[in-house]
Amino acid sequence: MAAVPIPTLISTVRNSAYPLTGAATDYDPLLALIGDARLVLLGEASHGTHEFYRERAQITKRLITERGFNAIAAEADWPDAYRVNRYVRGVSDDAEAIDALGDFRRFPAWMWRNADVLDFIGWLRAYNDGRTGADAHAGFYGLDLYSLHRSREAVLHYLDRIDPEAAQRARYKYGCFDHFGDDVQDYAYAAGLGLSSSCENEVIHVLEALRNQAAAYLARNGRGAHDEFFYAEQNALLVKNAEHYYRSMFQARVSSWNLRDQHMAETLQALLDHLDRHQPGAKLILWAHNSHLGDARATQMGQMGELNLGQLVRERYGSQAVLIGFTTYSGTVTAASEWGAQAERKRVRSALPGSYEALLHGLDMPRLMLILRGNAQLESLREPRLERAIGVIYRPETERVSHYFTSQLTAQFDAVLHFDQTRAVEPLERSAPWEAGEVPETFPFSV
Repeated sequence: MAAVPIPTLISTVRNSAYPLTGAATDYDPLLALIGDARLVLLGEASHGTHEFYRERAQITKRLITERGFNAIAAEADWPDAYRVNRYVRGVSDDAEAIDALGDFRRFPAWMWRNADVLDFIGWLRAYNDGRTGADAHAGFYGLDLYSLHRSREAVLHYLDRIDPEAAQRARYKYGCFDHFGDDVQDYAYAAGLGLSSSCENEVIHVLEALRNQAAAYLARNGRGAHDEFFYAEQNALLVKNAEHYYRSMFQARVSSWNLRDQHMAETLQALLDHLDRHQPGAKLILWAHNSHLGDARATQMGQMGELNLGQLVRERYGSQAVLIGFTTYSGTVTAASEWGAQAERKRVRSALPGSYEALLHGLDMPRLMLILRGNAQLESLREPRLERAIGVIYRPETERVSHYFTSQLTAQFDAVLHFDQTRAVEPLERSAPWEAGEVPETFPFSV
């Protein structure tokens, strides 16, 4: 099939686009698409764009208040997010929303310690405070697996309180990690390359021992016992999966990526099952990067053997899952220049010609929404094009190689929101590089 001429394609897409004006009804077509779906996946094309965070929160508020969604599951570490969950449910010692975000300390802290997340967490607490009964509250949970050490400590803390003898045994097993210090990279290097024995058997043993005692630990009455056990069990599962993930880091990239997204899918399913016990038919909203939530089978990464959370959810839940992507053409972004570096406010280069972002820029609509699922008029967007992805690191000097991949948009997402000019999300702690930010768009490098 011959490619559709760009002027014709722009005209076709413009006729299907919904302008986003800031009106309360802007997302009515999106909620109509969602219908009675059980899972709504809200992406982002970067981990540092204000508009993505703000609009994702606005959609989430409507899903909670109008459609009865019970929880947000985010691309965040399980123990850090659970502190937020306890705060928004009114069962923590944290006095303010900013206190509840206090465990988000590791790089990249700005992903969750930013002004937009702070506002949303404050809103969610206020919403829950106005609801009667814990089962009517909406929660906030993490799906990621980077918190090996913090999750290990959470398991031991739980066992110390409920079964000191089991805690002693678990502490001995988890001691396998101690001679590597706090840097999991040291463990990943040594175990992954066979320079040291792994802790695989030890972490599996702790998880199995915890699960074998579930009946005894849950003998106490009340939802609190179930929530506490579930929190501990997921931390033990995270330690097991994180050990495998870190051990795979110095092997194939595809392997470690797949392990991470499979863990997020496993955690998501466990969370659904847990919530179902108290809130039958629980419905979840997922917050994560487009690269995790768009169907990998429609992308260049999928062709390379990578799978992702969006694919796994769609395979299991079909039309009960709605996948929504976000894009931008240019602006600024909060990102680092390398892993572990300080956050900077960087200028986002104008999208490359031939990309979906450049195509949407050509519509001359500053903010728009496309409903892709079931829209025959937009089948022309199935033609593979470049798509941009900015994570926690942005390297504009190598942008084509570092931040673009090919995709088929209509197969990747059910809907897409485009914000032509965007600005950097505001970290709660602003470093000197961030304040200096907005690098001029005059780089001495080619892409």
